[in-house]
Amino acid sequence: MSKIQNLELLVVGGGPAGLSAALAAANYGIKVSLSEEREFLGGQLIKQTHRFFGSEKEYAGTRGIDILKKLIDEVNKNNNIEVLLSSRVLGIYEDNIVTILNDHKMKKYYPQSIIFATGASEKFLAFENNDLPGIFGAGAVQTLMNVYGVLPATNVLMIGSGNIGLIVSYQLLQAGVKVAAIVEAAPKIGGYSVHASKLRRLGVPILTSHTIKKAIGKEKVEGAVICELDSNWNEVKGTEQLIKCDAICLSVGLTPLVDLLKQRKVKTTYVSELGGYVPLRDENMETSIKNLFVAGDVSGIEEATAAMIEGQIAGLSVAKRIGKNSKDEIEERIEEAKNELELLRSGPVGKKIRKGLSKLGLNHGKNYNEKFSEEALDISHLMKTGVPSEENLKNKLPSEEKVFDKGPIAISECFQRFPCDPCVKSCLFNAISENANINNIPYVDFEKCTGCGICVSKCPGLAMFVIHKNFSETTSVVIMPYEFLPRPHKGEIVKVFDREGKYLCDGKVIRILDGKFQDKTAAVSIEIPKEYYLQARNFKVEEGNHG
Repeated sequence: MSKIQNLELLVVGGGPAGLSAALAAANYGIKVSLSEEREFLGGQLIKQTHRFFGSEKEYAGTRGIDILKKLIDEVNKNNNIEVLLSSRVLGIYEDNIVTILNDHKMKKYYPQSIIFATGASEKFLAFENNDLPGIFGAGAVQTLMNVYGVLPATNVLMIGSGNIGLIVSYQLLQAGVKVAAIVEAAPKIGGYSVHASKLRRLGVPILTSHTIKKAIGKEKVEGAVICELDSNWNEVKGTEQLIKCDAICLSVGLTPLVDLLKQRKVKTTYVSELGGYVPLRDENMETSIKNLFVAGDVSGIEEATAAMIEGQIAGLSVAKRIGKNSKDEIEERIEEAKNELELLRSGPVGKKIRKGLSKLGLNHGKNYNEKFSEEALDISHLMKTGVPSEENLKNKLPSEEKVFDKGPIAISECFQRFPCDPCVKSCLFNAISENANINNIPYVDFEKCTGCGICVSKCPGLAMFVIHKNFSETTSVVIMPYEFLPRPHKGEIVKVFDREGKYLCDGKVIRILDGKFQDKTAAVSIEIPKEYYLQARNFKVEEGNHG
């Protein structure tokens, strides 16, 4: 056993919250030791190839893996941060001594402050044969594919339609794996509608009010039996159906990892809206133990953007307490971070989080604007099926058909209120607006729009399209986002589909924008028969056409 080493700040966990906390404190001169049990930093960011929602200030429109590169680069350049990789925290005791296993040696530390950013673990689901090989957690599938390049199966049944389930389903398709269906026990889709809609356009069924009864197979998964649920969550007899698949992926929620906090006797309480047992803490992320802070999923399950802001608040709070100067400036930055967090949580999708936080006595000292707490449109059909209703579409299309005569115009198929603004920020002509609040639905000013197509590649939800109705006397052109391989070739004939993934017609590729600016979300112009310009929203490239 080594001698006890004194530290100013120990951050436990090298994910988005931990990295942000370390940087926030170190930038104000605090000496930080960042402990990560794995041999690399990043947490969940290492496998998040999708673009983030949220505000520009918090990397909206940037892929998770690229956010990680930025954070690690900042950490490596900061002389106040010592990174301890392959370092597992084994214990924290009443005298605040922390034991860490590193390089097969037990080391003891005495930090002035600690920030726990230990994240969360995946929940499991009880059903018959749930121990068959071929049943994965969604996080495990994402790690296999995006970190190690290993396909988990060829045909996957996804259980759960939260954002993780929807995102992993999309990434399975990108990797060439079939997704047989997405099964959701609740009567509506749990994640963002834009994620669900892009899966429907790819032909993936989303079965709400359904559950899995059992897995089928002897040595491994060969299928699953699912059934409908009634409004009281009871199985509806006679609705069982067999889904053929060779893997079942569970995405049924996360639970905060609070074991070390409990060892230190931090007060915790059960809050279902936040994922399970969470530590009691104040608005500065300080727990019931003085100088012991939390940040990220360990304090309640939310998106990674919220985790990074919580990390900043915790790191800045430590800096304010330990530091000898800049306290006014630090306090100002803390308030800015709290305001940013409040904005992200103020829409309808933040309602569950707000309810959970209220059980902890937290509302950041302000009342949320009720104006933004409800949906602006009736999206019940969209949230049940992943397909927008006719009324939803009418709300976003030009009110007069003659608007299409002016030339190409952008069409936003984003109908749900959630914090996001890359389409607004990307428009060079100020043609897209959310009325000064990122929780509002974006609308296109068709008089200002030139149909340039920049927004098509910049929308994280792939919900922007450009329509040139009168491209010729008999044809229209639709510019669509595309994130698959193989890429199409100019002049190639492709299969064109509607919002439910149903075949409409053949189309001709006439233009492809796929450079550094598009960042792997190509904007592809497809010429189609004019009668389909309001329906065509996806296309598929035949691999055989590429030799």
